[in-house]
Amino acid sequence: MTVPLLAGAAFFSAAALRICDAMLPRLASDFSVTPGAAGQVIIWFAVAYGLVQLLFGPLGDRYGKARLVRLALAGCAVASLASALAPDFEMLVWTRVAWGIAAAGVIPLSMAWIGDTVPYDQRQVTLARLLTGTIMGMMAGQLAGGLFAESAVGWRAAFFSLSVGYAAVALLLMTRARQVHASIDAPFSAAPRVPMRQQLLAVLRLPWARIVLLAVLAEGFFLLGPLSYLPTYLHVHHKLPLSTASGLAALNAVGGLAYAFTARHIVARLGEWRMVLAGGWLMGFGFLAWWISAWPLLAGPIALVVGFGTFLYHNTLQTHATQMSPSARGTSVAVFASFLFTGQALGVTAAGYVVDHFGFAPVLLSAAIALPVAGWGFARALRRRAADH
Repeated sequence: MTVPLLAGAAFFSAAALRICDAMLPRLASDFSVTPGAAGQVIIWFAVAYGLVQLLFGPLGDRYGKARLVRLALAGCAVASLASALAPDFEMLVWTRVAWGIAAAGVIPLSMAWIGDTVPYDQRQVTLARLLTGTIMGMMAGQLAGGLFAESAVGWRAAFFSLSVGYAAVALLLMTRARQVHASIDAPFSAAPRVPMRQQLLAVLRLPWARIVLLAVLAEGFFLLGPLSYLPTYLHVHHKLPLSTASGLAALNAVGGLAYAFTARHIVARLGEWRMVLAGGWLMGFGFLAWWISAWPLLAGPIALVVGFGTFLYHNTLQTHATQMSPSARGTSVAVFASFLFTGQALGVTAAGYVVDHFGFAPVLLSAAIALPVAGWGFARALRRRAADH
């Protein structure tokens, strides 16, 4: 029962990550800023999300991961409500920062809990169940962002809706904790009582951890950064309504669901290094196809392919993140998430600048080149590691 509830928490946390993607033109219009400047609501959420991982991870190792997930969800409910009530753009950015801080305690600590309780040979599949909630949240967030952006109630109603969802899942997790108090709220690993700085440095000193972290940093920069502007690209380049553009972009998440439902067979047949190699090529092909295609409706099938490739790559990465330092798993996964969302923040910042000054083509083409290289590099590292062990 706990994993489905954590998947529900991941749903709303992931929706918050993508909810603003299709809203950027509406926010730019409402607050009289450029689309690149409107991207600050994504950038600063990601910055806060990434940095605060470094605090939540060690705290989760020490005080219990599920307990902190509940507190984080309550914080998200308050911060999303504050975002809905923001009177101006500057205040909206600040409330998104607070939202990012709270959201930092949801998905990574849920992953770490699974890492503590599920054997490695079953972990890809169990993480895929959590991933289903994450992917559905990404899809719902992107769709809802476009629909709310074009509706009379606007983006504020989207944030109100997320606040209600966070509160509901937090209450359900609290009820679950009362039913099985010992197994849910107790710390799940015996992490050493050492200063947080030492725990973080211990993870960063591991050679394999550094490879995993560089691979996920590249994913954040070259995938999540450009993807944040995909609905805007489809809206501007193909003259699609925001609701249609966000719906086509949301098929990225459907590709991820296709992976989640077939993960057991894919892992068994391909193995990890082939998965990440294929994932890199599929992602790169997708960005190239978005740039080349003159038919706007092809953007949806392309997004589906990119989503499938994304999770071939990403789920392998996050499985290794749960195993980088088993004695401090919360810290390890937190550092992993920090690198991912630091990469996203840098990627959104760079993409926003390039879009405002040079257009969309350089953003799409850089991702088309870099993502296959990242997949090849991590696949090569996995093969070497397998040979050494």
